[in-house]
Amino acid sequence: MTAGLQAVHDSFPLLLHGALVTVEVTAMALVLGAVAGLAGGLARVSPLAPLRGLAAAYVSVIRGTPFIVQLFFVYYAFPQLGIRVPPMVAAVCCLAVYSGAYQTEIVRGAIQSIERGQIEAARSLGLSRAQSMRYVVLPQAFLRMLPPLGNEFVALTKNSALVSLVTVQELLLSAQLIISATFQNFSVYLTIGIMYYVMTSIVSTGTQLLERRLKVYV
Repeated sequence: MTAGLQAVHDSFPLLLHGALVTVEVTAMALVLGAVAGLAGGLARVSPLAPLRGLAAAYVSVIRGTPFIVQLFFVYYAFPQLGIRVPPMVAAVCCLAVYSGAYQTEIVRGAIQSIERGQIEAARSLGLSRAQSMRYVVLPQAFLRMLPPLGNEFVALTKNSALVSLVTVQELLLSAQLIISATFQNFSVYLTIGIMYYVMTSIVSTGTQLLERRLKVYV
């Protein structure tokens, strides 16, 4: 046990670097995924059938295939087409696209939960469909999105561990490098488990605080 604690102590800078890379990958994927989710959600409720069909196909394909298959396809299969994607770019883009599909359905469900009468009232006041969506529907829908979005952000943080499989040196890969040198599996995996727990707890708590603060405006 002492040897394990010593290994963690000596290698903590490497673990901290891996944690920072995890935060970087997750943050970029979160922003891009939120953009994809909002665009996809609006497309899902669009009056234009082609947009609805395209968004539905996106959600169906991405949610119907494992994330690891998508990541391997981009990183290992694209080079056969002459397209080489850097590991960090592949990791962030795949995480964003994968999370965006789930966020699309969260946005769609929140928008459709707003009473139809409110939209009709806004239109009767002279607001266009886009204005009604922006000023009436989305502000109310956003609060309803927060709990499931918080869960999705936590899942995104945990899924970031899989990008180690395409050589991104995030927290898990850093831990594996330490274990290969020290053979202290228990202490190292326990440490990164705690670090992941801290990161996901921060995300979850931040979402809950934002939800409480916004409730006063409803």
